[in-house]
Amino acid sequence: MNEHPETEVIATTAPAPTAPPAAPSSGAPTERITVRTGELAGSSDDPGAVGDTAAHGERAAYPTVEPETRSALLEDGSPRPYVTIVLPCYNEGAHVLKEIDRITAAMNSSEFTYELLCIDDASTDNTLEVLEQAARDFANLRIMPFRRNGGSGTARRIGTQQAHGEIVVWTDADMTYENERIPELVRILRDDPSYDQVVGARTTEEGTHKWARVPAKWFIRNVAQWLTKTKIPDLNSGLRAFRREVSLPYLRLLPAGFSCVTTITIAFLSNQHDIKYIETSYAKRAGVSKFHFVGDAYRYILQVLRMVMYFDPLKVLMPPALWMIIIGFGKGVVDMVRHPFYFPASTVLLIVSGIMIGSLALLSDLVVRSRDGV
Repeated sequence: MNEHPETEVIATTAPAPTAPPAAPSSGAPTERITVRTGELAGSSDDPGAVGDTAAHGERAAYPTVEPETRSALLEDGSPRPYVTIVLPCYNEGAHVLKEIDRITAAMNSSEFTYELLCIDDASTDNTLEVLEQAARDFANLRIMPFRRNGGSGTARRIGTQQAHGEIVVWTDADMTYENERIPELVRILRDDPSYDQVVGARTTEEGTHKWARVPAKWFIRNVAQWLTKTKIPDLNSGLRAFRREVSLPYLRLLPAGFSCVTTITIAFLSNQHDIKYIETSYAKRAGVSKFHFVGDAYRYILQVLRMVMYFDPLKVLMPPALWMIIIGFGKGVVDMVRHPFYFPASTVLLIVSGIMIGSLALLSDLVVRSRDGV
């Protein structure tokens, strides 16, 4: 169950009308092109394909892979749902049934077809048993159990890849988010194609270590706003809806832990995908929190910097490089006045370090701009 095979795309090549029939061969009649789910396709796996020249002198064409086409029907012949709600569950057995009932009640009263994809992340309590019993009572419930604990980010990534719906909703099973408002988020995406993601921006903080979480989140959010040049009311809200097709190229960037929601926010904003925020309340969670303040806060900061380095490295590296060069030259002028023709090692180190970091920034930017796809 926890194995996720790669998606294979079969490309068949029809012979030209004027060409004679090809001689039979022992090999397969089709060419297999392997494409990893969540990444953009279109480049050749054959290193010799790039720059190859045909007999008439023209550059050889790249093999092409058609974009993902999704049938209106599932494999069992049932209609494909419009919405997939991905619900990661780890040791939530005491209250996950209440959350399922709340979500299904809201969706059943809406105009949307949906599926509720519950992912048991190798829980050590009775979560999986509760989900299996719920699957008998709720027709729209689908269960995906993991053999090994992969973290909420892994569950959300795989759940999005395996989603049947056009719109994917992320939320939690800890009774904290207003999941009864999920149809409202989906309606915004349905009615306004200019938005690719809708996020429930929390107006209160009810998590553990509140005294430390509030300033830490404020700092991380402001760093992300400065780097993305966008106002972000809530950087790491777990309640969000987005278009699955738009998210696929960014899924491979998601980390395993809680910072996956931060990652997909910055990925969308860095690629000019508009996000709409709606205010929501945030309740005290049921059960035991899996959030570890020091470790997860550290990973949040690293992930914000990593994502901006991935999309705009000049924003991170060039400012410190320029400041080091300016300070180094300023200090050099002072040193020249105080001790003519004598430059201390610290002055030289500042200037050289600034030049090296600036060169790294330009090289990183060159790599980003020459990268195919995302």
